[in-house]
Amino acid sequence: MSVRLVTIARVLATTVAFGALASVPVTAQPSSAAAPSVPRTPDGRPDLQGVWNFGSVTPFQRPASLGGKEFLTAEEASALEAQAAASLVDSPPRPGDPGSYNQFWFARGTKVVGTGRTSLIVDPPDGQLPAYTDEGRARMAAREEARRRNAGPEDRDVDERCILGFNSGPPMLPGAYNNLVQLFQLPGYVVILNEMVNDVRLVPLDSRPALPSEIRQWKGDSRGRWEGDTLVVETRNFRDLGTAHPAPNMERLEALGQHLHLVERFSRLDADTLLYKFTIDDSTAFTRAWSVEMTMTKTEDTLFEYACHEGNYGLYNILAGAQATAKP
Repeated sequence: MSVRLVTIARVLATTVAFGALASVPVTAQPSSAAAPSVPRTPDGRPDLQGVWNFGSVTPFQRPASLGGKEFLTAEEASALEAQAAASLVDSPPRPGDPGSYNQFWFARGTKVVGTGRTSLIVDPPDGQLPAYTDEGRARMAAREEARRRNAGPEDRDVDERCILGFNSGPPMLPGAYNNLVQLFQLPGYVVILNEMVNDVRLVPLDSRPALPSEIRQWKGDSRGRWEGDTLVVETRNFRDLGTAHPAPNMERLEALGQHLHLVERFSRLDADTLLYKFTIDDSTAFTRAWSVEMTMTKTEDTLFEYACHEGNYGLYNILAGAQATAKP
């Protein structure tokens, strides 16, 4: 994994003085249109370029304890952020557990989303994933069976194989680390570069036709357009795994398949805030479409190289162990 030097300062600062994290969230949904004062490119479009941090402590789904509560109060947001800061302190592993990474290596984020919502999911209104279809449940069960079988690398998840990466998706979702994305705007294109696995999407804006349906790609086939001041990116033609999220804390998305239709929306709200929304529509996986909304914060951090399997023997050992166990 790549590790930014600024992580050290973040960990120390948040651990020692987490009381300073008590920010007051916005308790109303922001407009998806860019404010007139946001920077613009020479062609008059909102300037989305730069490095954006989408790490957050806001949960993917609304906790059951919050019921129908859509927004956090300032006090609730402060408490959640303080709890996240306190969790950055290492604790001994459980008896018999050799342990894993210590907290130095994580950069989950320490703030709730700028909207102050109680979950990243905003539709359905209850903040919960819709019910799975029978096909979606069967797809998740098949992936679990493949992991138990371990007959070859194709039985392992794409993140373990360093083909695609965790929070980079598409769509993007906050993860344990590398929650940075850099956007570039070129004539006729937008480029989306994620720090995680250094995934790159080159999105044409010239109304070219989509690829034929039989051509399927790991990150799908993306086409972009402007709707007012909002950049809209539609992606289809995914492979049968659907997207890059069969990973820890994102396993619920293993239900997605090759019929996934993803719509992402990027709107610059002010100099330091980008509103990111996406809608997942896959009738073979979920009984209805669902949507996520979150804010990204402008940062001066730099994206570093991600070295996924350099010196990592984990995948080799998993497969070698499975083969040795299978021998009579």
